[in-house]
Amino acid sequence: MKLMRQRFAFFVFILLFSVCFFLMMYYGEKTFFVKKTAKSEAKKQAYHFVLIPEETDNEYWRIIEKGAREAAEKYNVYLEYLGPKRANMGEHVRILDKEIAGKVDGIMTQGISEDHFTPIINKAMDRGISVVTVDADAPYSRREVYVGTDNYAAGFLAGQALLEDTEGKQVVGIVTGRFDASHQRLRVQGFRDAVEKEKRIEIAGIKESGISKTGAVQATYDLLKEHPDITAFYGTSALDGLGIARVISTMRPNSDPYIITFDTLPENMDLLRDGKIDAIVVQHPYEMGYRAVEMLVELKKGNHPERLQYTESHILRQRDLDQFLKENKGLFGDEDDPD
Repeated sequence: MKLMRQRFAFFVFILLFSVCFFLMMYYGEKTFFVKKTAKSEAKKQAYHFVLIPEETDNEYWRIIEKGAREAAEKYNVYLEYLGPKRANMGEHVRILDKEIAGKVDGIMTQGISEDHFTPIINKAMDRGISVVTVDADAPYSRREVYVGTDNYAAGFLAGQALLEDTEGKQVVGIVTGRFDASHQRLRVQGFRDAVEKEKRIEIAGIKESGISKTGAVQATYDLLKEHPDITAFYGTSALDGLGIARVISTMRPNSDPYIITFDTLPENMDLLRDGKIDAIVVQHPYEMGYRAVEMLVELKKGNHPERLQYTESHILRQRDLDQFLKENKGLFGDEDDPD
């Protein structure tokens, strides 16, 4: 009886060992195959570039990615899209460092903070990796080209729109994505400079949304709590307008504050159509992604393109929405995902 139990235990041990060994070999081979395929794919193409967004799970950055992928296909580039799922500067820098160690041919990324991004961009340049900043610049780094909005000018446009669209005394609350982000600060400064000489405009306060809908809701709530006389809002990042409009519809459904925000996300377009947002500062993220890849290709060929490649920005109002959607079909507001 004891011998039978020993044989049975030995049989079970052998069976479990065999199953574990099989699974280890199967998944190990699968992982190796995926990595090998990615490397082989990169070798087949002219260059290996990586686009590192502020956050991957973001509609705005998906439009940038779309433009970059179409340019990558045209120029025979192997393109990776890697970054934090949610905005996280530390993780963003770590991913940059990892890609530098991986010796890619070119990097496209934001220059969100001079303190954090200038050293890592310079490190890439020291290793012979071309760097193009997208959407937000790092002008004091050794990056070779910036492709994106002139963020100060875009903020100035927003201020001018407020002046054109309103009359009488206006008390303004500002919701901004991040206090430590250079492009957000430029948008705020441009707005301030546009309205500073108008005595009828008062900026009551500014709160940070953390580039999230829930953060924008909280920032708006706090502004209204501290400054109940606010009559206008300015949102400097893509999700700020959503949060502002949501709070107004629940806290002050009978009020009609002027709201201007950034970016033509589908939800922002819906709010504009419904009259819950008055104006949107339009950027061109598809063009940013496409031109960023083009600039890296030019740099790898030994050419020297202009260091500042500004994309257009303008103000979109409800009356112009249908024409805008018609002209930009497939990019804004009429597809599932466009960073």
